Amino acid sequence: MAHAHEVKRYSGLMDWLTTVDHKKIGILYLIAGGFFFLIGGLEAILIRIQLWKPLNNFVNPDTYNQLLTMHGTTMIFLAAMPVIFALMNAIVPLQIGARDVAFPFVNALGFWTFFFGGVLLNISWFAGGAPDAGWTSYVPLASSTFSEGEGVDYYVIGLQIAGIGTLVGGINFLVTIINMRAPGMSFMRMPMFTWSAFITSALILFAFPALTVGLVALMFDRIFSGNFFNPSGGGNAVLWEHIFWIFGHPEVYILILPAFGIISEIVSTFSRKRLFGYSSMVFATVLIGFLGFMVWAHHMFTAGLGPVANALFSIATMLIAVPTGIKIFNWLFTLWGGSIRFTTANLFAVGFIPTFVMGGVTGVMLAAAPADYQYQDTYFVVAHFHYVIVGGLVLGLFAGLHYWWPKMFGRMLSEKLGKWTFWTFYIGFHMTFLIQHFLGLLGMPRRTWTYLNGLGFNEMNLVSTVGAFLMGIGTLLFLLNIIVTFGKPKTAGNDPWEDGRTLEWSIPSPAPEYNFAQTPLVRGYDALWKEKTDGNNGMTPAEPLGPIHMPSPSILPFFMALGLFIAGFGFMYRNWIAVAVGMATVFLCMILRSVKDDNGFHIEPDELHDKGVKA
Repeated sequence: MAHAHEVKRYSGLMDWLTTVDHKKIGILYLIAGGFFFLIGGLEAILIRIQLWKPLNNFVNPDTYNQLLTMHGTTMIFLAAMPVIFALMNAIVPLQIGARDVAFPFVNALGFWTFFFGGVLLNISWFAGGAPDAGWTSYVPLASSTFSEGEGVDYYVIGLQIAGIGTLVGGINFLVTIINMRAPGMSFMRMPMFTWSAFITSALILFAFPALTVGLVALMFDRIFSGNFFNPSGGGNAVLWEHIFWIFGHPEVYILILPAFGIISEIVSTFSRKRLFGYSSMVFATVLIGFLGFMVWAHHMFTAGLGPVANALFSIATMLIAVPTGIKIFNWLFTLWGGSIRFTTANLFAVGFIPTFVMGGVTGVMLAAAPADYQYQDTYFVVAHFHYVIVGGLVLGLFAGLHYWWPKMFGRMLSEKLGKWTFWTFYIGFHMTFLIQHFLGLLGMPRRTWTYLNGLGFNEMNLVSTVGAFLMGIGTLLFLLNIIVTFGKPKTAGNDPWEDGRTLEWSIPSPAPEYNFAQTPLVRGYDALWKEKTDGNNGMTPAEPLGPIHMPSPSILPFFMALGLFIAGFGFMYRNWIAVAVGMATVFLCMILRSVKDDNGFHIEPDELHDKGVKA
């Protein structure tokens, strides 16, 4: 057997380009997602500057439409999704007692395709105009008749490439959670974050192919003069709405379920209590995932589907509030009577609960089809989904990042700066979006470039813009916290919060390359807490100390994604040589991967002894 040091090891940039280690890939997702989050946030602030007063001409209408489209697309696909994947990569294998994900090579491929798809989409700003048909890219607005130039082509091809990354990532986590749990970890002993990652991955598996089909059809319409959505050629414009929302509504739950999992972990840890109603939380998560596919046409109440369809989708949408309500009450009952510590992570978690409830209540209001006729296409809808996505998902991600930061990086974030982050972001958020409900009820249409004086919108829009700047300050404070923290030594212990309940807190921070020197034996739910209460120091191993098999690093995922990137450019500009070069690169990498066995390498027990691991 080869020793670890006989294997080809890389350092510096090459290490990051070739890594297949789930923890490093999680950090790559975090850096890329954070970068796109800043871009999406900047686009949002430019939108709010344009709307802070009536008849403003800060940007022209075309630029405004591009900002609006790119803000939504970037935040959903390129900021929220990768930060979720960052936490899933960093934490899920540790929570289930695994040494890596099921397919480490595919994991790396998923990251690089996502990254190159996102870069391709954002290059559109410098290549003659970004997409401008809204983040939903409705046809006929997104057809070549009404959206000339390559803007929407960048959207179509960039999202296809990024979508491959998300899809293979989802499959990878499904297989990992089903097959790689430590001995004793039955499904009903899995932590809630792992459960939410599991259901999220299943939703990705079923939802993303629908988006891919829609994007391919739109690509054929735009690039090869197809007629999928062109009524004059026998196509159907409403078909795009169906395809998009069959993906788009489960996507909302793909985004919010991991946040639910994060909140469950944090509320339990900082209340020093077992999560109230664990099994009902699991079934509520499964039910939300299932019902998420049953409600897509509530986005289309005014599209003319008829009263029967509207009534059915209205009822289904209201039903989904039931499992969500179960979760809310379980979090409150977990907090009830606990010895609560208001760390930054817990502040974000507790702030999440009422904020998400408000988003849910306006969702039920919008679920009533007759009322939706009045609300639709107004700022009321904008306020609703930002309460769900920002007030839910983003607060959840901030909570998760503060909570697991020491496990990912070995350093504690500053609590003082963290609390400043929370209060500026939280107050700014409610200032920005609470008032938009009333703007919507007054009749301000969404996606509007400007508005007339004297309609009663002026003061509210000004307050909303000030709130957006506060959110921006909160985000910058978080960045400052990261920078300050990186100047400090890695002093976080195995369990820096001292009340860790799950397996990731039983190993050093940051986790070693092999995660667990010996696979742990799980003897109950909240595995580490059970060992602590039984008086044990750490986990009981389920195996003797032996050689640990590790996967080899590879540059092939990077080049496969780069090939798709080049081919994407070729399709857009009808340059078939670029298409051929790009696809040849992809297939060459596939062939190289197929013919060369990757046997990985072993870390031997004597090397573990050198690192201070005791048998």
